[in-house]
Amino acid sequence: MAAIEKRSRQDWQELDKDHHLHPFTDHKALHEKRSRIITRAEGSYIFDADGNRILDGMSGLWCVNVGYGQQSLIDAATRQLQELPYYNNFFQCAHPPSIELASILQEISQPQFNRVFFAGSGSESNDTVVRMVRTYWDLMGQPQRHTIISRKNAYHGSTVAAASLGGMKPMHRQSGLPIPGIEHIDQPYWFGSDRSLSPDEFGLATARALEEKIREIGTDKVAAFIGEPVQGAGGVIIPPDTYWPEIQRICDEYGILLISDEVITGFGRLGEWFGADHFGTRPDLMPFAKGVTSGYLPLGGVLVGDRVADVMIEKGGEFFHGYTYSGHPAACAVAIANIRLIQEEGLVGRVKNDIGPYLQERWHKLGEHPLVGDTRMIGLMGALELVADKETLERFPEKRGAGTICRDMFLENGLVLRAVGDTMVCAPPLVLKPEEADELVDTAWKCLDLTAEALAP
Repeated sequence: MAAIEKRSRQDWQELDKDHHLHPFTDHKALHEKRSRIITRAEGSYIFDADGNRILDGMSGLWCVNVGYGQQSLIDAATRQLQELPYYNNFFQCAHPPSIELASILQEISQPQFNRVFFAGSGSESNDTVVRMVRTYWDLMGQPQRHTIISRKNAYHGSTVAAASLGGMKPMHRQSGLPIPGIEHIDQPYWFGSDRSLSPDEFGLATARALEEKIREIGTDKVAAFIGEPVQGAGGVIIPPDTYWPEIQRICDEYGILLISDEVITGFGRLGEWFGADHFGTRPDLMPFAKGVTSGYLPLGGVLVGDRVADVMIEKGGEFFHGYTYSGHPAACAVAIANIRLIQEEGLVGRVKNDIGPYLQERWHKLGEHPLVGDTRMIGLMGALELVADKETLERFPEKRGAGTICRDMFLENGLVLRAVGDTMVCAPPLVLKPEEADELVDTAWKCLDLTAEALAP
């Protein structure tokens, strides 16, 4: 008997409506509209229950870096499930897949990273960061160093601690967050500013907000600063070149830990193994997930720098933290196969030197469209800003829902992009072919035309 029965689209939609609560969803609205049922995928494409082929310009949720249907990853999972489908890493136990993966992650990361703590997702990874940062300062005899500084409009996950690290006001309002000891500063979003400063001036100014916040809280009370190298769910916010060097200087000067959230930017997305490599920072902690398995199985973790790991080992005492699926053997086996495939196919270099520059050039042509006020892209991660007036860059009124209209136009015409307000973002698989990049941009232009028509007075 098949594990999943064959049903019609309508049957799947009814079952979904009756029994399934979706993440980040207005359930009343979805009940009226019904879900799109995705049934299979191949390469850079997904297929729905009606047989429509859709170019996945978001790699699932920023995660399917090597594309769909990679047999080596499927085989790795199958072999591991046959041999050891599950065992935990508690009680002084370990298994070969988690040990091997930890060693491989050390090889592809910066020299200070020699140890890994495994989790099951990016949210769990960032919860781990909160616990680990505060444990570190406790062991250092400075328990007053409790506050972690993050950024407004940041996204670090949706569990209580991770959502607190994030700076998204709707999440905070709904859940009574953030938890104590989390502070937020402005994000380096030049287009979203008044643009009175040059990008380089703006980068320095927004970075120095960290220094101001440290002094405001107290230099002996701040534990760490966390930031995505490029803010993903916040709208692909690519910081000016001056930003990260200044952040690094400030962290060094005040002795606080630097956390580079690599959940989206890790494993080749920016044309380097990690975003910290691209921007030249030296983090103490790097949470990761998504691209480590290309989404084939859930896995996350934290690369722990020697500054933190050595103290935890030398000082001793139990770290009261972990998850049932920390270092799940099948997920680790898939991650090993995924990283090997990225290496064998040269996908990191391909993003940096080949398909990345090609799509970037094509993507920036969309900036000529009357509806587009700005385009930006780094590696295979980009955004375009929808505006009502191309000269003044005035936005559409929020009630017009320009981004939502545009997103739906994309989907109806065979392309998945994501709307963050009126910012359209994309992050296609690293295996994207040139002809698929052409399809992505050509479809986007067509859908911008359709959106402009829909928004016309």
